[in-house]
Amino acid sequence: MKTVLIIGAGQFGIHIAKKMNELNCEIMAVDSDEGRINDILALVTNAQIGDSTNETFMRSLGIPDFDVCIVTISSNFQNSLETTALLKDLGARKVIARAQNDVQQKFLLRNGADETVYPEKQTAYRLATKEASDDILDTFEIDPAVSIYEVRVPKEWDGKTIAAIDIRRKYQLNVIAVRAENRLTVPIPDMLLRTGDQVLVIGSPDDLRRCFRI
Repeated sequence: MKTVLIIGAGQFGIHIAKKMNELNCEIMAVDSDEGRINDILALVTNAQIGDSTNETFMRSLGIPDFDVCIVTISSNFQNSLETTALLKDLGARKVIARAQNDVQQKFLLRNGADETVYPEKQTAYRLATKEASDDILDTFEIDPAVSIYEVRVPKEWDGKTIAAIDIRRKYQLNVIAVRAENRLTVPIPDMLLRTGDQVLVIGSPDDLRRCFRI
């Protein structure tokens, strides 16, 4: 069971807490606003009202005991930056901080964040990619060099096997799963594809766009 400290109990923090609660994590939430703490209380193991830029308060939480500390503050970047740096100074094992633009991302990484999350940019990327083609159902960026697309099987693939469409050689892409009749399966080379099926394909964004003519 992982122990998690979430600093900032706004909507983003609540969504993280809800999912990590489902995954049986032990969660502590911190926010300076009592109302926000009340909103997140049912989803966490413990919660504290306090100032995350105050060293005495933060030290009392036992920062080194948490497997990961997630800074979700969005309303005050200075507080987010100070909190991130303070967590590292107090011995945090891993710090993930929310950024709202590229400049914030750079500063957070320079000041102690091990990773950053950029939800607005990631959501915009997914939405733009999905709406650029009627065949793309979803997309997930693993890093700037690798993405996963969930796509409808193109008409020209209908009745062909995964080996026959040969997208590994043609586009340096791999089919990692096939969804047929609402069932997701790991594919084998001689699996037949049908119109109406969906496939999950992994590769570089440029190769994915070439393959699916985006």
